[in-house]
Amino acid sequence: MNVTEELEKKLGYSFQDRTLLETALSHSSYANENKSLGLESNERLEFLGDSVLGQIVASYLYRTYPKMPEGQMTRLRADLVCETSLYEVSQKLELGRYIRLGRGEEHTGGRQRESILADAVEAIIAAMYLDGGIDISKQFIDRYILAGFEAEEAHSVTDYKTALQERVQRRAGQVLSYELVSESGPDHRKTFTMCVSLNGRPIGEGSGRTKKEAEQNAAKSGLEAISE
Repeated sequence: MNVTEELEKKLGYSFQDRTLLETALSHSSYANENKSLGLESNERLEFLGDSVLGQIVASYLYRTYPKMPEGQMTRLRADLVCETSLYEVSQKLELGRYIRLGRGEEHTGGRQRESILADAVEAIIAAMYLDGGIDISKQFIDRYILAGFEAEEAHSVTDYKTALQERVQRRAGQVLSYELVSESGPDHRKTFTMCVSLNGRPIGEGSGRTKKEAEQNAAKSGLEAISE
C-alpha cells in the first residue's frame, strides 16, 4: 500500500482522480520549488474547501438547532471551522506524514505547523468535493468535525466578550477596548490578531479567522488573566 492509498483509507474515500489529493497535499513551498514540473499548490483547493466546510457546518447548525439565535450559530460555526479545530483533524489523519513541503518549510518544522496542516484539511475537503460531490465532503465533515457534537455543547458555547464585560463591570469605571494587532495570510484566509485592554492596559491577545473570532479569543485570554 503506497502513501496515497494509506491516506485514502483514513479518509474513507478512494479518489477517482488522485491528482486532486496530491494537489491538496502540496504546499506552496513545494510547488514553487518544482515549477518545472508544472505542479499546482493547494491554495486554490483550500479556498474552495473553506467555503464547502462553512456551508455544510452552517446547514448542520441551522437544521439541528431551529431555535438557536443567529449570533450563537455564528460563534459556534467559527469554533467548528477554526484553525485549531482543523489542526485537530489533521492530527487524527496524521497529515504531517503526507504533506509535500519545500526544503525551507521542511527544515523549519512545517510538518507540525498548525496553519499548514489546517489549510491542508480544507484542501482535502475541496478535493473530495470535486472528485465525489458534496455528499462525500459531508461524510468526511460529519465524521471528523461534527461527530460527537452534542446539543449541550452548542448551548454551552461561551460568549467570552460578554463574560469579560460582565466581570469587569462589577467595579465602576472599568473600560474595555479591543485593538487589531496584526493581520496576515491571503485574502481568502486571513488570520487576525486582536488585543483586549482594561483601562488602557493589555490583558489578553487572541487570533482567529475573523476579527470577531479573534476578539472572542482575546477576551478568553483576558478572562484567564484577571482570574489568576
